[in-house]
Amino acid sequence: MTFQIKSIEQYHSVYQKSVEDPEGFWAEIASDFIWKKPWDTVLDWDFNHYKVKWFGGGKLNITESCLDRHALHKPNQPAIIWEANDPHEDSVTLTYKVLYERVCRFSNVLKKNGIGKGDRVCIYMPMIPELAIALLACARVGAIHSVVFGGFSAQSIADRINDSECKMVITTDGAQRGAKSIPMKETVDDALTSCPSVKKVIVATRTRNPVSMIKGRDVWWEEEIKHVTMDCPAEEMDAEDPLFILYTSGSTGKPKGVVHTCGGYMVYSTYTFQNVFQYHPGDVYFCTADIGWITGHSYIVYGPLASGAITMMFEGVPTYPDAGRFWDIIDKHKVNTFYTAPTAIRSLMGFGDEYLEGKDLSSLKVLGSVGEPINEEAWNWYNEKIGKFNCPIADTWWQTETGGIMISPIANITKTKPSFATLPLPGVQPILVDDQGEEIVGNGVNGNLCIKFPWPGIIRTTWGDHKRCQDTYFSIYKGLYFTGDGCQRDEDGYYKITGRVDDVINVSGHRIGTAEVENAINMHTGVVESAVVGYPHDIKGQGIYAYVICEEPPSDIHISKQDILMTVARIIGPIAKPDQIQFVTGLPKTRSGKIMRRVLRKVACNELDTLGDVSTLLNPEIVAELIEGKLKLD
Repeated sequence: MTFQIKSIEQYHSVYQKSVEDPEGFWAEIASDFIWKKPWDTVLDWDFNHYKVKWFGGGKLNITESCLDRHALHKPNQPAIIWEANDPHEDSVTLTYKVLYERVCRFSNVLKKNGIGKGDRVCIYMPMIPELAIALLACARVGAIHSVVFGGFSAQSIADRINDSECKMVITTDGAQRGAKSIPMKETVDDALTSCPSVKKVIVATRTRNPVSMIKGRDVWWEEEIKHVTMDCPAEEMDAEDPLFILYTSGSTGKPKGVVHTCGGYMVYSTYTFQNVFQYHPGDVYFCTADIGWITGHSYIVYGPLASGAITMMFEGVPTYPDAGRFWDIIDKHKVNTFYTAPTAIRSLMGFGDEYLEGKDLSSLKVLGSVGEPINEEAWNWYNEKIGKFNCPIADTWWQTETGGIMISPIANITKTKPSFATLPLPGVQPILVDDQGEEIVGNGVNGNLCIKFPWPGIIRTTWGDHKRCQDTYFSIYKGLYFTGDGCQRDEDGYYKITGRVDDVINVSGHRIGTAEVENAINMHTGVVESAVVGYPHDIKGQGIYAYVICEEPPSDIHISKQDILMTVARIIGPIAKPDQIQFVTGLPKTRSGKIMRRVLRKVACNELDTLGDVSTLLNPEIVAELIEGKLKLD
């Protein structure tokens, strides 16, 4: 933890250095990792014709910093502690030596099955140790992993596999999530009917339910590891070689494959982990995210392991078998740092305090929040009931595209303020701009949040479509990375994220593009057109509100809604199902045919007194119908 900030004065000094001499600053941080060959240049960048390269010419393999050095120097220290979905199932602890050996062995399984440097591998697994092992094994042989969240549909898996032309899928026979049984292999089989690039499927045993195994394509994880050794030197990678692809929703229908590279991502995810949470050797760190999302990549696997930390994986959900499950795990494993989402906090608040009774949370030192801005009520409950007013809350703001935390309190150093992400981390240069891209200076202001200088964890491209990357993030405001978020900077210079300003909805901390949901709804028989907006939701933060036009008025509204929900679940996954569906005869449109989403949002949010002037619409009379229908839904 050589570069850990220890005081607010040091933070300001380090931040100043990171802005004045970013190359010198990051070169010093990067020197703390294992490199097979040092870099020739620290940074080469151009936001106008988007390109960014960090540590150019440097050679490394990220797994040597995550595994080899710790297996050598502290072989018996826990690396991963795994807690099962079923609380009666024994937890599993993998030491750094054991994790290193298992990763090396599975790396050889990948090679035996035709996977090498640059190949893409899709991973669709529950939160079991084999998932972390699979990521690290891909990285060790130089393959590019693409993890798909276990709640996505066969169609969503197929779309991601085909976009990146994966040669292999790694999955399990099934999964248990709470009381639900999830047919993982069956879903993969459905996906692979339209994925010609996939040659091999490796299946790990989890639930022992019957599955189809196709000769020549499908093999069992447990059988394959019997036929390889655990001697596997790490493949030499260039700092700018892709490490992984992670798909994220945008404002257009097709999810985009965000690409992160080996060197910069390693440096950034590790530096931010050590500083934000003020991690100390021996601390037990518990992040509740799924590895199917960027939080799991950066702050369950790569950042903690490169730091030699003890990182926890949890297979289940916070409410199974009851709403005290998180607190049981914290008590059982004497967790010191706990990192979760506002959605989970709000949900657990709703169950009342009885599930906290008798739970010893005194081991906690630091709390974290991730995925969306945390509202003040949830922040205060978290602070009082979980932290006992003794644990700083790191309310972190960042994105899949940023690779790591960007704006956040540093635990026990930055003075916190409910619902504020507070100050940028060293190396991060935020800027607020108006809609014309002019900088808004000073404090006590609001604007669109952009970043004006690259950091090592920045997105490098969108897989197979660099123009889309440039158009999405770097063309709206020239020379700036546009986050898509609105932001307030208060009188103290603290940043507060005020929500998305593009057509993306943040549902339970997961970004879902409105166009993606609309496309799925429109595929349902009888649907002519739809429009989707976000609206305030007590638990999820934002819910999905869908306005749907059908060829004929539904004869049974309830059944029609259920059918549409099933269609969305089949095409995208249950996570994208609308919370409210309103059947309408038309949508408010401008005279050029563009849907006036502002009006739809106002109606969905019951902000009827601020609708503004709708007389210029092509069909102003439709607004009264929307309002009447909304009032009936309520």
